Amino acid sequence: MKATLGIAAIALMACGTSSSPTAPGDGGAGGESGAAAPSWTLVLQGLTPSLLSVWGTADDDVFAAGGGLGNGTPTSLLHYDGKVWHDLGAGGTDTFWWVSGTSDHDVWAVGTSGRIAHWDGTTLTAHASGTAATLYGVWAASATDVWIVGGTPGGGTMQPNDVLLHYDGTSFTPSPLPMSLGRTFFKVWGTSSSNLYVVGEYGTIWHRTGTTWALEANQPPLATGNLTTVAGCSATDVYAVGGLDVLHSNGTTWSRANVTVENAGVNGVSCGSAGHVVIDGFGGFRQRLVAGAWVDDTVSSPIENDFHGAWADPQGGYWAAGGHFVDMPSAGASRDGILAYFGSATIASTMK
Repeated sequence: MKATLGIAAIALMACGTSSSPTAPGDGGAGGESGAAAPSWTLVLQGLTPSLLSVWGTADDDVFAAGGGLGNGTPTSLLHYDGKVWHDLGAGGTDTFWWVSGTSDHDVWAVGTSGRIAHWDGTTLTAHASGTAATLYGVWAASATDVWIVGGTPGGGTMQPNDVLLHYDGTSFTPSPLPMSLGRTFFKVWGTSSSNLYVVGEYGTIWHRTGTTWALEANQPPLATGNLTTVAGCSATDVYAVGGLDVLHSNGTTWSRANVTVENAGVNGVSCGSAGHVVIDGFGGFRQRLVAGAWVDDTVSSPIENDFHGAWADPQGGYWAAGGHFVDMPSAGASRDGILAYFGSATIASTMK
């Protein structure tokens, strides 16, 4: 049921002043993890916006993005500098669905109404997208080589779909695909612009090799529904997830990963290095790949909120962003955004 709600939420939600997150040590939040026995902790909770994405360059340089998803509350883009969390003052009431970049001064956030913003370490600058469609994913190969995807879930060919934009350092322009499928693309990831993956509705997987795009795992579709996130450890170790599907590619062939999802529904995946993988989803679902085996943290470290985005940091920590993002919009209502962390670092909860 949760998986169904998640797909519906993506299709229905259009787009928060943050309330104070729980202080360290209060109710288990605060991110203090013992070095000898890392555990999941809620670093941020009770935020007005839902947090949909988390990414960074290190465990002391982390960005989280989200928004009110149609509730009319402010757009959210947060930055953690190793001491406190800063609200970067995105402005507006759009929702950022994804954040990613190449460094702490080259960060992109994308979201509803075709919104694109770039953080240069000091200033947040808007960029024209040329579309009113929701932009769900962004991945940057370099400061002058950026890819963005999006669309209108359930809109088919009658609404803006098959949205694939490329930035050359000057502007974003549509990047053509061999055919139009009338499908929303949710995420994009690659090892370079000559080895790029795009995933989306109905199990869609586009793979760019060199300058040539081809559909993969589509005859018949290996996925049973929408694929919401793609990420990899290397060119030969790539994951695509969504709903009850966790797929893996060795760079040539896609197969089902040996992990049990049951009825939770997976939304996010991130890979820091070989054997350093995290997936998350509805109902507090979290699993980590440890020494070739999946460890289910959903029961051992219960968190009831839904998760949308995941990130495996370079220090070996895992992050999960979420909140009540499947609820229908209600003017001014809080979406109880949360950010969870697993690792040995001490992550502060202070918001400035």
